[in-house]
Amino acid sequence: MNILPEIENETDTLTALYRDLHAHPEIGFQEVRTSRIVAETLEKWGADEVHSGIAGTGVVALIRGRGQGNRRVGLRADMDALPIVEDSGLAWASGNEGVMHACGHDGHTTMLLGAAKHLAATREFDGTAVLIFQPAEEGLGGARGMIADGLFERFPCDEVYGLHNYPTGVPGKFGICKGAALAGAAFFDIEVRGAGSHAAHPHESRDALMVAASLATELNTVLARSIPPQDTCVLSVTQLHAGTAYNIVPGAASLAGTIRYFRDEIYTLAAERMQAICDGFALAHGVKIDLELRNVFDVLVNDHDLSDAYVEAAADIVGPENVSVNDAPTTGSEDFADMLRIVPGAYCSLGHSGTLPLHNPGFVLGEEILPVGASIMARVVERRMPLQRLP
Repeated sequence: MNILPEIENETDTLTALYRDLHAHPEIGFQEVRTSRIVAETLEKWGADEVHSGIAGTGVVALIRGRGQGNRRVGLRADMDALPIVEDSGLAWASGNEGVMHACGHDGHTTMLLGAAKHLAATREFDGTAVLIFQPAEEGLGGARGMIADGLFERFPCDEVYGLHNYPTGVPGKFGICKGAALAGAAFFDIEVRGAGSHAAHPHESRDALMVAASLATELNTVLARSIPPQDTCVLSVTQLHAGTAYNIVPGAASLAGTIRYFRDEIYTLAAERMQAICDGFALAHGVKIDLELRNVFDVLVNDHDLSDAYVEAAADIVGPENVSVNDAPTTGSEDFADMLRIVPGAYCSLGHSGTLPLHNPGFVLGEEILPVGASIMARVVERRMPLQRLP
């Protein structure tokens, strides 16, 4: 590994910072402590400007290079945690009951702060680095919130980069998928309203539970019989709630779940078929069914040329043998996609030790990647805005 010296010298500091963030996780749009620490650290480490309160808890910092260029390269990290009870056994495990950094956003934040330390100390680039610390990535619309709050009008970027840790068991393995890399996602809620009755007299009811259970099964036909086989789509019913007692046929039931897709046309088709199925069930069973669908993530599309640029920067740090441009698309989702719809850029994965999956109560981030990710992010700024030296 070719860790940048300014970052390597701060490895212990970065590790301590990461452990502190991990021990104090905060849910999306509630990252008050986290954003305060981020802003204070950026100011201490010499950022030229630090702006807080964007979309509530977002932070943006500007670091200007030695040159006089006008180019601006953005780097983005997310800060929020998940509503999970931690079971990692770490000495620095979450001290906030029911909240855990089970996706590595504490690591992302630490890596971007490490990049800031290097960039502010060396300034070996020609232009401005725009460091974006985003709240509420986990399905709460943090990227859209920052964009609505004028992110790219106030802090314009020519291109923007992000990364995500992955517990592959192969530390420092950098991967990227050109083009559509991560799925778009929508969440859905379905309310079934019938009529309850005594369980001994079910003929007097319009059984919402039976309708909801059948509906959960029938929705699978959207994939099996409506989506072209060559297209990828996931439709998962993840919740079914009904009933209050052993001897009552419930008059109401609810379902919830998610759709994942790589083309907007496929999402539209799935949504239309879901609505038609709900309407048909309502008519057939004499109940009312309301379907609410809401898009929460766009399809994340990596720019081909900027993906190559990201790979070149990563190769400087981890070596060409540890980079890949052939990662397969994944049906996971990421709201950095919303930023990439406005500003071209790229999003990569970075492997680390450990193999428990993301969003698992026992997930542990491999701390060895903190200086690696920080160095890659700093290096992409230096490569994309090279300092022009006089002969």
